[in-house]
Amino acid sequence: MLACKVGSGIVSVYATPMMIAAMEGCAVECLNPFLEEGETSVGVMMNTTHDAATPAGMKVYITAENHCGRPQKSIFLKFTAKDEKDTIGIAAHDRFIVNKEKFEAKAQAKLEK
Repeated sequence: MLACKVGSGIVSVYATPMMIAAMEGCAVECLNPFLEEGETSVGVMMNTTHDAATPAGMKVYITAENHCGRPQKSIFLKFTAKDEKDTIGIAAHDRFIVNKEKFEAKAQAKLEK
């Protein structure tokens, strides 16, 4: 998960893309219990700062806050990422609840055009 290993830099610290992926994973886990059969959530916007470096071997923790109450079709979440010493990043994230089958079919239809 280091920047020098995932292609986002040459330094041996926790990579920003990995922090963002962890935040999105947290969102999925938080929202899944509220989804109906056949639904999933997809990310549409992530506004992130990565404010402090985390060395290899240090644990990172992600917390999320839902700022729309009960999940609706559009969800706004705020994240905080911390390592064992500092807050390392924050984010605002928008997701939409979609029908998984219809969403994937629409994407696949692009191959047929």
